[in-house]
This record gives sequence, structure tokens and C-alpha cells, in this order.
Amino acid sequence: MQADVVKPLSEWLSTVLPPLFPEMGDGIPQLQAMTGDAGARRYFRIEGDPGRLAVYAPPESEDSKTFVALAEFLLGQGINAPRIHAVDYGRGFLLIENLGDRLYLGDLNEGSVEALYGEALMTLLRLQQSPAPESRLPPYSREKLLQEMDLFPEWFITRLLGYELNASERLLIKQTFDTLAGSALEQPECFVHRDYHSRNLVHRQFGPPGVIDFQDAVWGPFTYDLVSLLRDCYVRWPQERVKRWALAYATMAQEVGIAPPEISAEQFMRWFDLMGLQRHIKVLGIFSRLALRDDKRRYLEDLPLVMRYVVEVLEEYPQFGRFTDWFKEQLLPMAREQSWYTDFRSAGYTPR
Repeated sequence: MQADVVKPLSEWLSTVLPPLFPEMGDGIPQLQAMTGDAGARRYFRIEGDPGRLAVYAPPESEDSKTFVALAEFLLGQGINAPRIHAVDYGRGFLLIENLGDRLYLGDLNEGSVEALYGEALMTLLRLQQSPAPESRLPPYSREKLLQEMDLFPEWFITRLLGYELNASERLLIKQTFDTLAGSALEQPECFVHRDYHSRNLVHRQFGPPGVIDFQDAVWGPFTYDLVSLLRDCYVRWPQERVKRWALAYATMAQEVGIAPPEISAEQFMRWFDLMGLQRHIKVLGIFSRLALRDDKRRYLEDLPLVMRYVVEVLEEYPQFGRFTDWFKEQLLPMAREQSWYTDFRSAGYTPR
């Protein structure tokens, strides 16, 4: 796909760059493909132009109009989203601001995490105080929450582990999913980025982080982005520290009116934990699908950490006892037989 799109994308840039940025001169720019991510978008560096990126967003699968509208909305709220310089919606070509190459994931360590997460949490607070955009965000409905979790039995259990569920197991899964969706829908609602984590936050030397990959935003539970950040699928921090960060954020959210003042710390942590459980169950399915359907096998290496999060939260809530026992006694032994498996009990890179 990339080879097919580079030439027309370069030719398009040769028509849009000179009027916008005369210092670039004429001619067809050379493009260098950047490492791909989980989505279908493809990003390219532009030779001689470090401040901007060329993007190919396949029109058949990517909604560039929503991406552009959300970028403009976020900028208007004081969020460091990329500026959009030019778009060809029909062909899926974009010229956008390059916010930088230093993602949070590469810069997080014991010495930097408090400051970096402090900036990320303040940006999240600003994001959650935003009004609903004029182009209304889709609601994070019960149907959507359940559809996401359904990726877990289909892709992780059946396709990756090769296990066929029986009727009683399917009922147990359904009951667990219903409980998780119900907890999510109890929460105050706000702007939800949906992938607010260390690979989508750009470390900028001065000021708040750059925020990218926001095109799937919804209007939904206020703990979703918080748990995405603090229980990141790519980096892990001690549970006591995560709880301290989460409760500090809860206090700020109450002070600015995102969360009601009467919510107790216990209730907040229940929302936070169960929201993370919903997300991580979904991610087990998503990462499996990326590996099996899209041949992005590297995502299998992240499954043990996601499994660790799932087990750790399940063990904190006795109401999930049957599901917890089934997950540990039925699924974990099969996972241990997989080539990608490492001991989930010690999974998760914590930078030093």
C-alpha cells in the first residue's frame, strides 16, 4: 500500500506546500515512512521539513473529516493537538503539524514519571472540562462497551488460544460483561480520547504534552482515559502508586465539577478498577486481532501485562469470583503453552 501511495502523496504535497510554506521551494518532496501503529493511517516524514508530516488515511476505512474537526476542537480547548495545514478528503491525504518524536513511553523513568504524568493529568483535566463538540461525539453506549468486550471471546479465546466456549462459559462471560458495562454507565460523562497513553502523548520539552491519535473519541465515562494512562498496556507502575495518582486526580475532578463531590474514594476506585477491567478485557481481543488478522505480531508480547492487570483487578472484587477462577484455571494454562507467553505475574516493564 505504501509504495502505491507515496508517489501521488508526494505530488499532492508539491502543490500544497509552496503556497503555505514558500521556504520549502518547488519540486516534489521526498517522503520517509514512519513506523506503523495499530491503525490504518500511514505517516511520512517530509525531507527538509521537520515541522510537518504527510499522512495517508485510507478513505474507505478512516474518517478524516472527524479527525480534522476534533483536532480543531482540541486546539480551541488549549490542548496540544496537531494543526491541520491541508487536506484532500477524497484521496485521504493530509499535511499536519509534527508535534515531535519523543513519545512518553521512551522518556518515562523513575526520575521523570511524576513530572510527565503531572503534565498528562493536567491536560486530561482540561480535556474533560471541554464542552461537547458541535459535531456531537458518539456516546460510549452499553452496546458499544459490550461490542468491544466481545472481541475477547472471539479473538483471544477462540482464535488465539483455540478454545471453544460452552454454553455455561458464554453465560458467565455475558454476566461479567453486563456488570462492567453497568459500572461504566454509572459514571459522570465527558470527552473520552479512548487511547490516552504513553504511545499517544508526545513529550515536549516545555509545557504540556502533545496529544495524538484522538480520532476515535467518544462521550463517556470519566475514568476511562485516566485508567488508560495509569494502567498503560505498555508500561507498568506499582499498584500503590497508581492508586495514589488516581485518587489525587479524583480530588481535582471533584474540585472542577467533573465528578460529584459526594463520591467516596472507595466508589471512585471501584469505577476506576472496573473501567480498567473493561478496557483490558477488550485489549486482549484487540491485540490478538492485530496479530492474527493484521499480522502485527509484536502486540502478542504485550498480552502478559494486560493479563496481569485483568487478574489483579479480578482478585480485588469477590463478586467476580467465578469468572476469576475460570480465567485462572481454564485460560491461563492455555496461554502458558503459547510461544509469546511470559509469566504474567511479573509482566510489565517499569522504567528505572
